[in-house]
Amino acid sequence: MITSENWRKSSYSGGGDGDDCVEIANSPTHIAVRDSKAPASATLTFPTGAFAPFLDALKSAHSTVTDFARFRG
Repeated sequence: MITSENWRKSSYSGGGDGDDCVEIANSPTHIAVRDSKAPASATLTFPTGAFAPFLDALKSAHSTVTDFARFRG
């Protein structure tokens, strides 16, 4: 189960309040991701074995920060 105590900000969070990033939470069976600017909004939840391949796909498809920013919209 993912609770409010499980959430932590990415180590890549920007300056200031560091809320231009994502937060991640994990449990023994799932990993969840949410927007740190809107923590009450929807989350993406992955089975633990699916999260690393998801990140690898993002990294290979969007190798630069500019590409990733375009991907996010």
